[in-house]
Amino acid sequence: MSKKAIGVLLIGFALAWVHLAEAQQPTKKIPRVGFLSLNPASVQKDRVEAFREALRKLGYVEGQNINIEYRYADSKSERLPELAAELVALKVDVIVTTGNSATAPAKDATKAIPIVMMNDTDPVGQGHIDSLARPGGNITGLSSVGFDLAAKRLELLKEIVPKLSRVAVLRDLTNQAAELAGREIDPTARALKLQVQWFDLAKVEDFDGQFRAITKWRAGGLVAGGGPLMVRYRKRIIEFAAKNKLPAIYDRQEFVEDGGLLNYSASIIDLTRR
Repeated sequence: MSKKAIGVLLIGFALAWVHLAEAQQPTKKIPRVGFLSLNPASVQKDRVEAFREALRKLGYVEGQNINIEYRYADSKSERLPELAAELVALKVDVIVTTGNSATAPAKDATKAIPIVMMNDTDPVGQGHIDSLARPGGNITGLSSVGFDLAAKRLELLKEIVPKLSRVAVLRDLTNQAAELAGREIDPTARALKLQVQWFDLAKVEDFDGQFRAITKWRAGGLVAGGGPLMVRYRKRIIEFAAKNKLPAIYDRQEFVEDGGLLNYSASIIDLTRR
């Protein structure tokens, strides 16, 4: 056999060995993220894009080197445990929750898969974590400190309407942390000599009745707290306040972007990116 033939044969063996070695290499696992939300996809559109944008900056491109499993409960909290269980069954590497309502069922569904909160209002008070500094367990993430800011909203409303005496507080009971707002607002109202009345929403059908009750009570200002119902139907609240000439302060930037008067809160979009 000539030296040339031997050389070609050796190259052939080498290429065959390389292909065999590549074939035996295990396929690299693409990480999979579970995204759990109480609100429907239409409400979360901006947040999802912010989430994807931040992942891209870290080198993760959805569909290429990372997969995201989206689960939306369409504002039906009773669906969240089932959706959380689906993500656990899929063996996702991490579950991202978009708020208080989603974190609790995720926590109930798994003690092993890491859970990252995007913006829980009061994760310590709700028992999701031990403390902000040392969360413990399998949950970490960010808090919007929403109810810590509730008192400041009342102060700001009083500052822009010095003669204010009666304030209606609209509260969304579908937000699991809604009742915590009272611990911040009530003492501040007493200090500011303001009379506060709570008006609760549990379903969309409650809006008209509570709007009539606020008008009958002759409120001079409105504080609108957070929650899925409030965010989804924010334009109804903004229109009600405008129609009745009620100075109102909100806990989300989206309210002001849609025509509301004043907002004081953390940026949910920024928390989502972080």
